[in-house]
Amino acid sequence: MDSRIGYDTDFLAWTEEQARLLREAARERINTPIDWENVAEEIESMGRSELRAVESALVRVIEHLLKLEHSPAADPRGDWKVSVLEHRDRVARDLSASPSLRGRIDTADIYKSGRKIAALGLERDGLRPSDLPPDCPYSQDQLLDEDWWPLNRHGLT
Repeated sequence: MDSRIGYDTDFLAWTEEQARLLREAARERINTPIDWENVAEEIESMGRSELRAVESALVRVIEHLLKLEHSPAADPRGDWKVSVLEHRDRVARDLSASPSLRGRIDTADIYKSGRKIAALGLERDGLRPSDLPPDCPYSQDQLLDEDWWPLNRHGLT
């Protein structure tokens, strides 16, 4: 793989490939004073940071989509929508820089975090955690679609 092509088109894939190549080079150059394994680990770590940033933004998207769908409160619906748009935009930019991130997103796992946070906020509205679905009701496409919104269960817009 030409490292410039990978770096410019998919940062995560580039970091993984570079780490693999560094480890390969380390096996061939035993006497080189470079700490190959830790250099490779640091490069891989940069890719994992990208994934954590995407997952963190999606936790916020899930939290606010659940609130928009389940809350009977008229406010702060506008703030939740703004947050969803901001975080969807952040994820879109990260996925554009590293398309392979999309296949690494564990929606079920990040849903647990988003659900837990949403449940705490929805307690003020008299909802219990058990009122929220145990499994993610949103597809990855819905989470990322800037035009998709869940219907509010109380008829609010």
